[in-house]
Amino acid sequence: MAKDNDFARLPGFRDFPPEDLRLRAHTFRAWRRVSRLYGFQEYDAPPLEPLALFTEKSGEEIVEQLYNFQDKGGREVTLRPEMTPSLARVLADRSRALPKPIRWFAIPQLFRYERQQRGRLREHFQWNVDVVGEAGVGADAEVLAVALHALRELGLSEEDVRARVSDRRLLSALLRAVGVPREALARVFPVIDKLEREEEGRSRQRLQEECGLDGDRADDVLALFREPGLEGVGRTHGTHAEVARALEGLQAYREILEGLGMGGFVEFDLRIVRGLDYYTGIVFEIFDRAGELRAVCGGGRYDRLLELVGGEPLPAVGFGMGDVVLGELLAERGLLPDADGDVDLFLVAITPELRPLMLEVARAHREKGRSVVYPLKSQSVRKQFSSAASVGARQVVILGPEEVERGVAVLRTMASGQERELSLAELQRGEGVGHGVGDGGP
Repeated sequence: MAKDNDFARLPGFRDFPPEDLRLRAHTFRAWRRVSRLYGFQEYDAPPLEPLALFTEKSGEEIVEQLYNFQDKGGREVTLRPEMTPSLARVLADRSRALPKPIRWFAIPQLFRYERQQRGRLREHFQWNVDVVGEAGVGADAEVLAVALHALRELGLSEEDVRARVSDRRLLSALLRAVGVPREALARVFPVIDKLEREEEGRSRQRLQEECGLDGDRADDVLALFREPGLEGVGRTHGTHAEVARALEGLQAYREILEGLGMGGFVEFDLRIVRGLDYYTGIVFEIFDRAGELRAVCGGGRYDRLLELVGGEPLPAVGFGMGDVVLGELLAERGLLPDADGDVDLFLVAITPELRPLMLEVARAHREKGRSVVYPLKSQSVRKQFSSAASVGARQVVILGPEEVERGVAVLRTMASGQERELSLAELQRGEGVGHGVGDGGP
């Protein structure tokens, strides 16, 4: 006999009863609405992928973080931990036939076998938005604008979130300008990535011991990040040709975002790295202003990924926005969707003899696109009104013997308690109570 805990939910996974699914659906609607405002098309791919698709991009060490196994055909497979390699695989077969730039989005469920912590579970849903086939900064600015627009759509403002932007090309140029050898860049980037989480003395030690820099070079590297914006960089290293080119691109990027009304969200911060092997240009992460949560969103330019899976060498830029941290932020800001008003109409039959009429009215209004609920068995009037409140009905249609005899019914608006009579003939035609799902008005 199985014990109750044999069927417990797995650690790091979630159930979605209606009250929780409401937030997920609300978030997905905003993501899809904004994607289409910017002309993106939705795609999807299998949740089970070849393991090599992810080890090719991230190295064998990523296997420790995956739900991977050998299937019954002897293939090494994994539940997808991210969507971009799947996108690259899909496009590898068809990108040459598609007009450029390709503007695609997806909302996959992703899986990672890693330690749970606030804002990180072993599964989550993620909004992926990508522009493929455009190398200019216009594409970089576009994807960040999409992400910020969606957060604004969900009720968040410049006072709630900020986008921290960097550019790997600029960072590489600056490190070279202060004397970091090119072969040491891959070792320096992980140190930069942890500057906010480590004491400066520890970072200096790592630059010397792990990256092979002398004390003066280590100090020069750390000095680059004491003023995180672009102005200090321009003053101290703006005459360096490679630095100047990168700064020019970031200025154009900023002007586009300002033109789209997103400039107030954006801060330039060279400490944002996001993995040397994956991204190749401008990168960004979006955080809550208070800095209490993990990144809500992250992305950037990845111009070499399609080649790794056999596709044509196309430039690409995109982001991923997860639902876990976003949900926490919306809850903290009091922006969760309202639980009321899930049902357009609740039908109350005062006597059992009126139930056939109630079913006729239900059918007519469902055919007009309204959500309709009624008691599945005869109940007291009090119980029926209690049920109407519990399901969040916007309006209640009351079918009483005297009213029906006069050819009318009573319509009660639940929020205000106001009642009015309406024609029974209209009601039977699916008319008189509103214009469709969610309307709720008379």
